[in-house]
Amino acid sequence: MMNAFLRSVLVLSVLGLSASAFAVPLAPRHYLENATTSVSSFQGYNFDGVIALSNCSGSLVRFQTSQADDKAMVLTNGHCLANSMGGGMPKPGVVIVDQPVSRSLYVLNPVDGNKIGSIQATKILYATMTKTDMTLYEVSETYREIETKFSVHAFTLADRYPSVGEGIEIVSGYWRRGYGCKVDGIVNELREAGWTMFDSIRYSRPGCETIGGTSGSPIISTGSREIVGVNNTGNESGQKCTMNNPCEVDANGTITFEKGLSYGQQTTWVYGCLTSDRKIDLNLADCKLAKPTAAETPRKPSSNWPSKNR
Repeated sequence: MMNAFLRSVLVLSVLGLSASAFAVPLAPRHYLENATTSVSSFQGYNFDGVIALSNCSGSLVRFQTSQADDKAMVLTNGHCLANSMGGGMPKPGVVIVDQPVSRSLYVLNPVDGNKIGSIQATKILYATMTKTDMTLYEVSETYREIETKFSVHAFTLADRYPSVGEGIEIVSGYWRRGYGCKVDGIVNELREAGWTMFDSIRYSRPGCETIGGTSGSPIISTGSREIVGVNNTGNESGQKCTMNNPCEVDANGTITFEKGLSYGQQTTWVYGCLTSDRKIDLNLADCKLAKPTAAETPRKPSSNWPSKNR
């Protein structure tokens, strides 16, 4: 999911970036792996803990109770699973839990965002595009090992929603750039094509006009190491509730939409699903995350995903 047409014709022609909201960028892989700085680099943002994926952005994250010798986690969007396992995005209603995966994730230099190494995702702890748009990967390395090797640190996932008017920063590992604005509102329900998300985060303008490739970027409370959500979509052409054109639905069922509005998804619900030893248990009484049925949880996730990527 990602919003807004890229304004520069030069960037479009050179990189072949797809501009659709759900779309992942089409820049060749060697661009990501070999680039020292992006044409879109934006100075002044801290990349400590920001992660680059082959098609999206992400962040190294911890729970509030995580320990240094726990296996580390990386947060990105559910739709960023596309292309990582030979499949597309999880269909509405599909939830993927505790599934093995092999995916390289790129660690960035905190100061300039240059790639300094990689870590290996070995498990999808949780992934969905239903109710939220989130993937949590478990990686083979511990937090201590990553800090020792790369001198980077994990963000902490907040157990709260951001406040309206709160300053936020959205830092993209894919493009090595950042955005700054405020929370404009918490959206009761956000609809896009067949997907429905709840308690979404709407950004103020100007400042957070995010583009393709910033999908999965952390939404960071300004001046902190606290992640309050994950960046994912926006209304590109002013259409109503269609692909790349999400609409808002209030508690009374009234639908509104506006071209150019961008959004992220809440991640705080994960805390209602955590056991005392920091495992995700969707059967806990306070767990609000989408739950799978037997038919919705494939043993080989790519076999049930659509072949068309966005």
